[in-house]
Amino acid sequence: MESGEWVFVTRPTEKDLWNPTSTELEDSRPLKVTFSGPAKYWTDGIPIGNGRLGAMVWGGVSSELIQLNEDTLWTGTPTDFTDPAIPQALSEVRNLVDSGRFSEATKAAAGMFGKYTNVYQLLGDIKLEFDGSTYAEGTYYRELDLDTATGRVMYSVDDVEFTREHFVSNPDQVIVTKISGSKAQSVSFAVSLDSILEHQCYLTDENQLVMEGICSEKRMKSEVKANDDPKGMKFTAVLDLQISNGARLVRLPDDNKLKVVGADWAVLLLVASSSFEGPFVDPSDSKKNPTSDSLQAMNSIKKLSYSQLYSRHVDDFQNLFHRVSLQLEKSSGIGDGVSEIKNPMPSVNEDFKGKENVVVPTVERIKSFESDEDPSLVELLFQFGRYLLISCSRPGTQVANLQGIWNKDLYPAWDSAPTLNINLEMNYWSSLPCNLRECQEPLFDFIKSLSINGSKVAQVNYVTSGWVAHHRSDIWAKPSADMGNPKWAIWPMAGAWVCTHLWEHYTYTLDKDFLINTAYPLLEGCASFLMDWLIEGNDGYLETNPSTSPEHMFIAPDGNSASVSYSSTMDMAIINEVFSAIVSASEVLGRSEDALVQNVLKAQPRLYPPKIAPDGSIMEWALNFKDPEAQHRHISHLFGLFPGHSITLKKNPELCKAAENTLYKRGEDGPGWSTVWKTAVWARLQNSEHAYKMVKHLIRLVDPVDQKIGFEGGLYSNLFAAHPPFQIDANLGFPAAVSEMLVQSSMTDLYLLPALPRDKWAKGCVKGLQARGGNTVNICWDRGDLQEVGLWSEEDGSCSLRRLHYRGTTVSTSLSPGIIYTFNSQLRCIKSFSLSELTFPRV
Repeated sequence: MESGEWVFVTRPTEKDLWNPTSTELEDSRPLKVTFSGPAKYWTDGIPIGNGRLGAMVWGGVSSELIQLNEDTLWTGTPTDFTDPAIPQALSEVRNLVDSGRFSEATKAAAGMFGKYTNVYQLLGDIKLEFDGSTYAEGTYYRELDLDTATGRVMYSVDDVEFTREHFVSNPDQVIVTKISGSKAQSVSFAVSLDSILEHQCYLTDENQLVMEGICSEKRMKSEVKANDDPKGMKFTAVLDLQISNGARLVRLPDDNKLKVVGADWAVLLLVASSSFEGPFVDPSDSKKNPTSDSLQAMNSIKKLSYSQLYSRHVDDFQNLFHRVSLQLEKSSGIGDGVSEIKNPMPSVNEDFKGKENVVVPTVERIKSFESDEDPSLVELLFQFGRYLLISCSRPGTQVANLQGIWNKDLYPAWDSAPTLNINLEMNYWSSLPCNLRECQEPLFDFIKSLSINGSKVAQVNYVTSGWVAHHRSDIWAKPSADMGNPKWAIWPMAGAWVCTHLWEHYTYTLDKDFLINTAYPLLEGCASFLMDWLIEGNDGYLETNPSTSPEHMFIAPDGNSASVSYSSTMDMAIINEVFSAIVSASEVLGRSEDALVQNVLKAQPRLYPPKIAPDGSIMEWALNFKDPEAQHRHISHLFGLFPGHSITLKKNPELCKAAENTLYKRGEDGPGWSTVWKTAVWARLQNSEHAYKMVKHLIRLVDPVDQKIGFEGGLYSNLFAAHPPFQIDANLGFPAAVSEMLVQSSMTDLYLLPALPRDKWAKGCVKGLQARGGNTVNICWDRGDLQEVGLWSEEDGSCSLRRLHYRGTTVSTSLSPGIIYTFNSQLRCIKSFSLSELTFPRV
């Protein structure tokens, strides 16, 4: 059965449960990333994925390259991360810090280094070679349709229109490509598999292509000796073909290729698996057989038609993606009664290349954003971030690494390793406010593994209880310090930062079972380590020593560069956040009298507080060191403001003012993730002008030719965010930053449109955002002013919301679970009805 015979009925999601009564918006614009030609560079490709399997589609005509990834393919094996020599090195560093000899302490900190992380690898390539492939000028079109998570390539050769469709199914764990032509028997091509990893390919009797390979046991290929017995991760990919009746399938065994001749259409199915059995099992001891696993997986799905595979894929994806909608429009003026839309960049543009009805390539939209500030491009980037999170992080997969799951290199930048001093955390900032909470499950699995290895490192390396993690990790849950430079390597606050996500998950979901079974045990171990790591300071405070502010240096009093001192502002803010989390969690669980909680309560007021420097900014270190790089990319000392909660406009106006000064001092420039972090911080400060300024700063085109490591940020033509090179953190964090501009919350308070750029997004509507306290939030506005708000919490849940805030107006409220409430612009409830009253067509 072909796809044209199917009618897809979308199941209702959160955004479908409420509609405004007063705000009329334009029809939603298609959520598509578009291209006018094949990819010339990797960052021109179309990324597709299902959490575990990823592919990058280049869209070539005479030859097509589909680059493949599988999220468990890493170098290395499990190892012992402990080092009994580190306690002595730690004692030396602490003594030097106590003596004020910071540059010497920095040099001595090399004695605390651990091992390098291992390296994320790539699976390989599907290579397609086509006959008669000189396409007609102007007929080429390529797109990523975010709404269906489908990549498409279309072009014409002579009078035949060719179409390729690509998607990666999560329900069926398969990469699918359909190739079709508008004329019968017009599709002919050869297909093969290849990899730059050690591998072999062969054809089976069932006309399936099989590629078997192995990752290096060593981090670097040069470390592998000629006679070494390979012990790295094994993997297998299997490709199967479905072709139309009357077509011929030709075996080319000498080249390990299959050739399709004279088909109306052909469907390629690719499955893959590895010998990975968890972070604590050596691949050489694994009982998994990736070849038999892959063949079995293929046998279970190859009888499904393309239409069946596609409908199952779309239904699964849209169940997540359709939970949130965002529409933004800009008017010709605020408060002048005029609501004419100036430039809602249409899907087509009659002037583009002088042709009518030609889709504007996304690269052109990025270029023109500096002048047109098209709000629909912000919508697209917002939803692209949600699309990528769904595509690279699903329950049961590995945690999203530095590039999500997409990688073309044997040695990707920074090993593509999960980096825990901002990047990994930013990857998951959007999961809760942007209604993708299931996508955060791999992070929790990862934290559990870190805690197991981290407890051994805490005990041996630091002689403490609990568990610890440092700034970089890998698939083997490496918790120990890194190599390279003390300014990043020895930072032991990574486990504490990721632990804050555990409590945040509870504040959004009010899932008490999660709090009991997952969050609290991990928070206990983390807090135990922090209590032991803190030491008595000379001034009566508890301090951390050694301490760094991630990746930043200072000028020590002796004039030398240093990075190691005591009680950096970020250290204290993270510890305070974890302590607040475990205290709050203990209150929910009735464990406030536990000895650990009581000790935390005693320690919390003795934490070194944030201080304001003479120049009015927040001090980054406990002492007012000279900063040799005032515009450094990290804003670590603003953690307490965002993503933390210890600094608020209401409680700490003087610190918030100092935070503004800090942002001015840091400047706008920085990698993509730095831009997104600054956007979120400005939003938390309810400064819409500067939050929007950072949004605009991100939407700048980056030259893909220059792949050197830089710090300029921006976007590539496929909307991937740049450090450069590509890192996924800014993409995944951007939706969270935008949601922070529209909604802010605590367990009891909800702030509406706190940082809305009224002149830029004068009219709009957002549906399905999540707020703390278990609430779903929908807001519509016009001429920059609030029009209506829709709120509810689940029928079987609870609601802790007590107050609504908008532009200085506060209204007390009491909401019942399972009831949808509509509030007007004066925050008066004008309508309510039960969720149980809603009816939808049966699916």
